[in-house]
Amino acid sequence: MPYADNAGVSLHYELDAPEDGRADRETVVLVEGLGYGRWMWRWQRERLLAEGYRVVLPDNRGSGDSDAPSGPYTIEQMAGDLDAVLADAGVERAHVVGASMGGMIAQRYALDYDRAESLALFCTSPGGDEAVPTPPETQRRMFEVPDDADDREAIRYKMAPAMTDEFRVDNDDLISDIVDWRLESDAPDHAREAQGAAVAAFDASDRLGEVELPALVAHGTADRVIPIENADLLHRVLPDSRLALFEDGSHLFFIERADEVNDRLAAFLADV
Repeated sequence: MPYADNAGVSLHYELDAPEDGRADRETVVLVEGLGYGRWMWRWQRERLLAEGYRVVLPDNRGSGDSDAPSGPYTIEQMAGDLDAVLADAGVERAHVVGASMGGMIAQRYALDYDRAESLALFCTSPGGDEAVPTPPETQRRMFEVPDDADDREAIRYKMAPAMTDEFRVDNDDLISDIVDWRLESDAPDHAREAQGAAVAAFDASDRLGEVELPALVAHGTADRVIPIENADLLHRVLPDSRLALFEDGSHLFFIERADEVNDRLAAFLADV
């Protein structure tokens, strides 16, 4: 398993490539959200490999097999982690895809480093005074678990606002698998809180006009975690952005409606 290092923090990542092994394949790096492990991208990973891309999947600091130092963390730190991973993997240019907190890391990365070829920003926010915050009831649900909940019940409880009620009811077996994956690789409580502090402090709103990279801004219109208004803000401020809205889509719209999202992402990447 490859590891990169950023100022003493060990960062695990995976590097997957199409079976032909060609070195000239373009690279896509997938950056996950708050608390989540690499499992989050399994639907996009398979499609991107099938499309002929090399795929880098880092574990954010605090998640998976990366170190989980005491916090708080910052988005700037995690953008530095991402650059350390890409440097270690020998990647000079990459399409950067980030969801939620991962989208914030992608924004910061585009501002502070020079390896990004394009950005795809899923269910995320630019931060700042105009950003619409996570509703209080969602924050409570994500961080205040009932005392009598066991580990599996706690994950289901915290995850509920990120999905549509219909998806949870109709896909109980998949939800059980997701709970297993989260128990195995998600951030422990102290690291999840440290990542949460990074999200709360993030604000790139006054600098995103400097980002001239092609950008895809994708969002579910029924997102209960990061409200849809934030997609409009990103689209407005990024000079070269495309807006893709998924009607009635949840925060995890890229899991619930993976085929639609993958088609839109593949078309965007092919066009840039």
